[in-house]
Amino acid sequence: MQAQPRPRLAALDSFRGITVAAMIVVNTPGSWDHVWWPLGHAEWHRFTPTDLVFPAFLCAMGVALGLSFPRVIDAQLWRRVAWRVFALIAIGWAWQMLARPGIETFRVFGVLPRLGLCFGLAATIAILTARRAPDGKARLNPSAIVVVILVLLLGYWAAMALGGDFTPEGNFAGWVDRVTVGTNHMWQSGTDAAGHVVYDPEGLLSTLPATANVLFGLLAALAWQRAPERAIARIAITGVALVLLGLALSPAFPINKKIWTSSYVLLTTGLSALLFAGVIVASRSAIVRRAFQPFDVFGMNAILAYVVSLLIALAGMRLGFQAAAFAGIDGVLRAPYLASFLYALAVLLVVLALLIPLHRRGIHLRL
Repeated sequence: MQAQPRPRLAALDSFRGITVAAMIVVNTPGSWDHVWWPLGHAEWHRFTPTDLVFPAFLCAMGVALGLSFPRVIDAQLWRRVAWRVFALIAIGWAWQMLARPGIETFRVFGVLPRLGLCFGLAATIAILTARRAPDGKARLNPSAIVVVILVLLLGYWAAMALGGDFTPEGNFAGWVDRVTVGTNHMWQSGTDAAGHVVYDPEGLLSTLPATANVLFGLLAALAWQRAPERAIARIAITGVALVLLGLALSPAFPINKKIWTSSYVLLTTGLSALLFAGVIVASRSAIVRRAFQPFDVFGMNAILAYVVSLLIALAGMRLGFQAAAFAGIDGVLRAPYLASFLYALAVLLVVLALLIPLHRRGIHLRL
């Protein structure tokens, strides 16, 4: 008897697209001096809506990875994982060389390298802990994944608590980055009160708890595969539990994106789960499904959309049209924060317009 195909989780493209669209909006304001607080990251401890964007994308990455199981584990699979890790890091480094020419201040870490490393670690964990079935395919092992998540979050908490404090200059993750790559090759805005570069928000050690965001996505995919009709409620209930757990742990290990604390992982994973469940429910409406189509375009070409937005932002700064456009919009509205936001929306629409012809031809960047 032929096996019935698994239900496709079409809402995943919309969910991923929402996160990419949010990334573009928060990364391309008309003026960095005029950014509404929800569209900026928290200064240190605490949390803003923007702090949810990156971990939500990591969770979406985990869901996509989880939906690819069960599968045959062979040399070809390992080559695919290695290629995707290499490609994401290479694109990130190419961007760094373009944005800041010269090796003296070349930033080793960044958003794209973190995506590559987190994907590589999560895929490796999923493959090595998978259960081999009689049909020769490997299936995700949820118990092992939960254990790994606990080890990552508790181990990182212990390392940060024992290795230093939770200040910009005293945290252990920042010390690891300074020792391994040096301050010249870290995020130059990661400074202490004296202006010294001391941490990198996408640094080496904090990649470990960030990988837990991806692993939680694997579990969401597994819940969907096992029982799609009950998965939405389970994902939502788990999301509420993780939010409450993250808040409960925050007095001991503060919620902080810049050092990607374990409480931050729990909070953002919980919120991502709630958003994901909401997108799945909303997608059942034909009207909403049509409204989500622009997000599908972003979601199916996520990396390309992000890179194009970075290139537009860089061109805007170097050619001067960002400042000119912001000044023109503000000159009409006399509302600098709104003008800055509207410029970001304009960039978003330009990226969408560039992607639509590719999307219609079925051209999607697959790493």
